[in-house]
Amino acid sequence: MDEFTSRIEALEHRWMRAWMQRDRNQMKALAARDFIVLFGAHPPAMLDRPSWLEAATTGLRCKAYRFEEVYVRRHGPVAVFSTQMTIEAEIGNHEWSGQVWVTDLWKRSMSRRKWRLIERSLARPDSDVRLAKEIRAMQLWR
Repeated sequence: MDEFTSRIEALEHRWMRAWMQRDRNQMKALAARDFIVLFGAHPPAMLDRPSWLEAATTGLRCKAYRFEEVYVRRHGPVAVFSTQMTIEAEIGNHEWSGQVWVTDLWKRSMSRRKWRLIERSLARPDSDVRLAKEIRAMQLWR
């Protein structure tokens, strides 16, 4: 794993630990002012930064998580982080645990040169195993 990937993955773990510990200050320090979370539900749902900070410290609780294979890609001052994640969480009084696909966008600020999370997208992975096999068959670089 290269140094950049390690740096972004470390930020991801800081973010997740802050959520588990309901540490509003740490999440606030890591999240950009225009941060949003998109939930791949039907219909889709979104939380802005103030809503997320409130929800993550009250009714949207993360009890445990585990990242699977991590994908990180840098695009200048922006980094993309993606992984399948096993999560144990609750939304209100409902259990929300299992596999989710998470894609995060991190942006390096120009003034302080720190990485801030600007967007998180969470969705359930497609359970049709044929999909990945069919897509891999279309890859021209193989």
